[in-house]
Amino acid sequence: MSGTESGHVQAEGGEPPAGKSALEKGAPSKESNNSECKSDHCDYDYDYVVIGGGPGGMASAKEAAAHGAKVLLFDYVKPSSKGTKWGIGGTCVNVGCVPKKLMHYAGNMGSLFKLDSTQYGWTCKDLSHNWGKLVSTVQSHIRSLNFSYLTGLRSSQVKYINGLASLKDEHTVAYYLKGDMSQEETITAKYILIATGCRPHIPEDVEGARELSITSDDIFSMKKVPGKTLIVGASYVALECAGFLNSLGFDVTVAVRSIVLRGFDSQCALKVKNYMEEQGVLFKEGVLPKKLSKGEEDKVAVLFTDGTTELYDTVLYATGRKGDIAMLHLERLNIHVDKSANKIITNEGSCTNVPNIFAVGDVAVDVPELAPVAIKAGEILARRLFKQSQEIMDYTFIPTAIYTPIEYGACGYSEEKAYEAFGTSNVEVFLQEFNNLEISAVHREKHVRAQKDQYDTDVSSTCLSKLVCLKSEDNRVVGFHYVGPNAGEVTQGMALALRLKARKSDFDSCVGIHPTDAESFMNLAVTRASGLSFAAKGGCGGGKCG
Repeated sequence: MSGTESGHVQAEGGEPPAGKSALEKGAPSKESNNSECKSDHCDYDYDYVVIGGGPGGMASAKEAAAHGAKVLLFDYVKPSSKGTKWGIGGTCVNVGCVPKKLMHYAGNMGSLFKLDSTQYGWTCKDLSHNWGKLVSTVQSHIRSLNFSYLTGLRSSQVKYINGLASLKDEHTVAYYLKGDMSQEETITAKYILIATGCRPHIPEDVEGARELSITSDDIFSMKKVPGKTLIVGASYVALECAGFLNSLGFDVTVAVRSIVLRGFDSQCALKVKNYMEEQGVLFKEGVLPKKLSKGEEDKVAVLFTDGTTELYDTVLYATGRKGDIAMLHLERLNIHVDKSANKIITNEGSCTNVPNIFAVGDVAVDVPELAPVAIKAGEILARRLFKQSQEIMDYTFIPTAIYTPIEYGACGYSEEKAYEAFGTSNVEVFLQEFNNLEISAVHREKHVRAQKDQYDTDVSSTCLSKLVCLKSEDNRVVGFHYVGPNAGEVTQGMALALRLKARKSDFDSCVGIHPTDAESFMNLAVTRASGLSFAAKGGCGGGKCG
């Protein structure tokens, strides 16, 4: 992100993705893409061919079939640089959201045992973690999901082919069964959707990086115990992987070029980083690998740009993702591509510059790299093509969550983006910093590496709640930000409030559930402009005790 980061950057913004309106000169208007095509009235093998079996591709294929279209879906997973492959379902279920959340859960479980359980009366002797068992559990669940997706396609009357597909012309798709390049077959289609997603990018200018490092494509099925790990990058993927590995008990270092979570609210990003440091994650700021080489005992020797060298058991790159368009042969049709990101340029209707070829999900430029976004865009596209719908995907106020040890959820504008878009004088920021009730009761301790002295033992306040409001619209809330436990669950409901144009007064009049972290949003009184301390006093979590 430019890949990994840009997906969440767009999820932050309250306006449609930049560049969309300018692209419409080179792509058909939405009206031209609403004609209904049924296979018995066309000279094509299929009404709709989808290339890519991730969330967006599958959702669009099933939605099209539900409206009478004859649909074929291709999916083929190119092995990672380490040879890792997986089943149908795309990045999210196989090497993204699902395994990441499960490992995050496993890490949180360990943190509760190690940091809090004794104070709550538990005795945990000989506590240890089995990496192999965790991987086995995660992969077993993923395989069950792979199977359910195939069953779902079959029951939806979508034909599925495990084959590597490419474009021959605007209505013809060539494919190779199971990637066997010796046998080419072709089919024709009225409409074609490209939903091939993105893959991690390892920089080519770091000697040994491609040969000796792994990516998020590999970590969730890796049989070898990670051990001492270096994470290169500061995107949400980098911090999430660093977080769960640290919580599982591994020694983790993160090499950061400049700032963490670029594009997110900077105050929230720094709070996430600060908590990770207090839990023992080491951040190397402004220092990156210059060369990777084989060290002793299968370790990786990393030479950094500051001249230092250190040995690691695992080096994981999370420095960006690029569109998976290799071997699609987009150049045959002169389909417009953003070459810096390897992503397909589309208009607001997900249409490329070729009127019957579309792209949704991570492979489309300036679109949030989030599975629910791909699903929604794919379904909306299918309804336009086969149900005569006029609906266009709305990319505003898309919620997102980062599953770091202390989580972060956001929807709408960051504080910085709001100032930039609306002017500093027109933005009011309400905020509060406080301690989660359950964590504060046990005085959770910092890692010894983060302690300044023998008295500096308690972790800093764990939670931050922030509403970014537009003064000119009666303090309409245009940005929601929450750092704390269960951020995804908290943020999902709040996103609806933002879509319905809730004002700060609506939050004020809502009664909170006590004692919760989320109720803090019903009690925000201190503004950034006031200069007053926004640190809460008392031990009732996000609420008032009296």
